[in-house]
Amino acid sequence: MLWTVTFSHLFPHPMMSISATVLVRFPLLAAAWPWWGYPLALLGVVLALVLALAASFLIAPRWSSRWLAWLLSRMLYRIRVHGMENIPREGGALLVCNHVTWVDGILLISTIPRHVRMIIYADYARGKLLGWLMTQMGVIPIKTSEGPKSVVRALQSARELIDAGELVCIFAEGQLTRLGQLLPFQRGLMKIIDGSDHPVIPIYLDGLWGSIFSFFQGKYFWKWPQKWPYPIGISFGQPLRRPETVYEVQQAVAALGVQSLEQRKNIDHTLPRRFLRACRKGRSQIKLADSSNQEVTGMQLLLRTLIFRRLLATRVLPPGERFVGVLLPPSVGGAIVNAALALLGRVSVNLNYTASRDMLHSCLEQASIQRVLTSRLFVTKLKLELPVEMVYLEDLRPQITLVDKVVAGIQAYAMPAFLLDRLFGLTRIKADDLLTVIFTSGSTGEPKGVMLTQNNIGTNVDAVGQLIQIKRTDMVVGILPFFHSFGYMATMWMPMVLDAGAVYHYNPLDAKIVGDLCKKYRGTIMMATPTFLRTYIKRCDKEQLESLEIVVVGAEKMPIDLAAAFEEKFGIRPIEGYGATETSPVAAVNIPDHRSPVVTQVGTKEGTVGRPIPGSIVRVLDQETGEVLGLDQPGLLQIKGPHIMQGYLHKTDLTAKVLQDGWYSTGDVAKIDAEGFVTITDRASRFSKIAGEMVPHIRVEEVLRSLLVHAPGEEQELKLVVTSVPDERKGERLVVVHKPLAQPLDELYSQLTKAELPNLWLPGRDSFLEVAEIPILGTGKVDLRGVKQLALEKYKQGG
Repeated sequence: MLWTVTFSHLFPHPMMSISATVLVRFPLLAAAWPWWGYPLALLGVVLALVLALAASFLIAPRWSSRWLAWLLSRMLYRIRVHGMENIPREGGALLVCNHVTWVDGILLISTIPRHVRMIIYADYARGKLLGWLMTQMGVIPIKTSEGPKSVVRALQSARELIDAGELVCIFAEGQLTRLGQLLPFQRGLMKIIDGSDHPVIPIYLDGLWGSIFSFFQGKYFWKWPQKWPYPIGISFGQPLRRPETVYEVQQAVAALGVQSLEQRKNIDHTLPRRFLRACRKGRSQIKLADSSNQEVTGMQLLLRTLIFRRLLATRVLPPGERFVGVLLPPSVGGAIVNAALALLGRVSVNLNYTASRDMLHSCLEQASIQRVLTSRLFVTKLKLELPVEMVYLEDLRPQITLVDKVVAGIQAYAMPAFLLDRLFGLTRIKADDLLTVIFTSGSTGEPKGVMLTQNNIGTNVDAVGQLIQIKRTDMVVGILPFFHSFGYMATMWMPMVLDAGAVYHYNPLDAKIVGDLCKKYRGTIMMATPTFLRTYIKRCDKEQLESLEIVVVGAEKMPIDLAAAFEEKFGIRPIEGYGATETSPVAAVNIPDHRSPVVTQVGTKEGTVGRPIPGSIVRVLDQETGEVLGLDQPGLLQIKGPHIMQGYLHKTDLTAKVLQDGWYSTGDVAKIDAEGFVTITDRASRFSKIAGEMVPHIRVEEVLRSLLVHAPGEEQELKLVVTSVPDERKGERLVVVHKPLAQPLDELYSQLTKAELPNLWLPGRDSFLEVAEIPILGTGKVDLRGVKQLALEKYKQGG
């Protein structure tokens, strides 16, 4: 240590100090080297390399730093580069990039052929060796805590360098993401380019979330790399000229994220291939269980799936039969059937067993389904008959032979996954191949067959898994049916291809059974609707659901008082997400704070549905002009990303209405705030045009519900829904369909007239329709179509 200090004074240059220290200590190393069993010549080679590296940094520090960055990055990562032609060969430009890991700057320096001046956190540019290296690289240090003058100086320096013809890169989020989502961009970048014609080059780093240098699982570094070398992508977008707002730049970076996932979709494994590997990884872990006492580990799941795949291929399904119906509740058996069909490259169509006979027949006809895989016991309970061949699982079980078991056993336990890929033809399955068709629930119209691809479901699984940071100890409480896109993706495929497990029950309203299963298997994740949560608050004990760590609510807007009541009883506050069957289904979601334990980055904002999932982009349009709106302006919500459906089955006209240039029009009215959170203000289909004015049903419902008096134990019960019927005088009239109320209707109406609502928004006193029950779909959504039909039947009769 004394020598080091001495030579640091004699040779103040850091690299000279290192070289001098090595030379002085060389005799000691030479004396000790033979004791380590290495030839002395090897020590000479090591010494020569150290001195050569030191000399290169002395002579050409920038070139040497870039070379070292290139070497290290290529050792750790397999990098795909797109759009390099968008980097100008000469002249100044501002590069704007998302910020995911500690090594983002190194990756950019090693990839871009020109020298780049990085704007970095000032503390990283301090220290003897690192500070000297950062100085040689020409970084621009910035630290907001040192006051606004310090920030202004840094931004002015960046502008001067760009004016001088250099490239400057800024990580506009101002910090590393701890959430896995794109954070709001800081306005400082606009000060750099204000009043200039210098191009702004958007850059997107893809695939880095989850790597050891990211904050995935709440820590940097201390986790094993998932792959080595780790595959990532760097995309450079087309230059922006004179962007008007920072939000415009952020949208350009987000759009690159969409392109990045599109560019790598045929590189990543499809779901069947991932299923094989996940089962082996969780070989002794309980992977799936259900309320019929079925329970399988990863290897048991793989073995049973391979047996059933062989059975279907040799004795049930003829070649060329593409669409196969599935009529099974959420269960171990239902998951195995879907997995086996995916391994065969067939398209599963999980049928809605709560739908009417006519709707089921329509689904069968639209998909040209010839066979339905089901259970005799289940069909008997439903008292259901379908005009196709019913293949009963109970009849297939005796057909399994010893040969089937031996062959499947060899495949499951002995054959490498890459051989199974080729044996089953899984390498021929592409990202854009259909995986499933899910028919919409028909809450606002006739069901349509939504075609979802391998890439649609796979990228949605990854996005949700990354955001809620799935762990091996997680157990999903599967109460949503597989004919529901949320149940299909989140409770079936997500646990089957990620580290988590799942436990199923077929009826989400069986609160006691759901609670017992959650307690038995230590359920940590639940996907539900407000309707289901109301039931659990009323009928479940605290101990039954106390293991839950995440409760995600969708399908309907979650009332704040419902979230508070659930938290008060079970100690976990539900968060709200958003999506549709057409978005595979998750499009946006709040992130629970305990899964992103950084108070400086907000993952949840109540009243919103969260931020868009990674790799996607959202925007709002003016409903009249179609103009793209800015922040905090309500308009028609559109979404773009790899999770957007391929289209509606055999309905190109309907597809064209909702899909334009990759953008899916949701039919929902929303606004986006400055932090990137999306708030759904209403459904376009839940407006009524009364006397020329658009009246939102949801707003009227909110006011009415706030005025209700609840009987004990009914605080969270769904009591009313607003719908509309035709009206000769005003075009439409509002109708309030409600259950028996605990207060006189006149009292409620009197309070409503005093609320702060426009007179045109007030339903008439004769427009309150009492019913025994509010119609609910099997998915847990309010049956808006059924509610409207009740109102039409009543008021058609002049009542």
